Amino acid sequence: MKYVILIHSNPQPWAHPTSDHTAAYQALPQAEKEALGAHWEKVFAEADAGGEIVYGCALGDPTSSRIFEYEGAPLPTDGPYAETKEHLAGFFVIDVASQERAEEIAAAFSCPGDTIELRPTMRPGCEA
Repeated sequence: MKYVILIHSNPQPWAHPTSDHTAAYQALPQAEKEALGAHWEKVFAEADAGGEIVYGCALGDPTSSRIFEYEGAPLPTDGPYAETKEHLAGFFVIDVASQERAEEIAAAFSCPGDTIELRPTMRPGCEA
């Protein structure tokens, strides 16, 4: 079962890992930051070693994006898309045996200041 883990954030300045640059994360005690980091490292290392991490990528500053809307023809405009407080900061594609395992991995990405979305992937032409 393939899932995508979408990381939504609004770090200031825009940088990765995003949590290092959010006010909510920076306000945590150092011991809590270290515990969150150690947990993520453990879960990610196990998932990577087990072949569950298919691909991941951090994304650049949303102000550098281009948006294409179709108005008789594709019309590009400067990004980011709609007014929002959080932007897509990066993603990981995982291939796991169950939804429970996908949730376990996705939960390890969760930090104050970020929103993590877990969504199953679909092949073109397939219904949900």
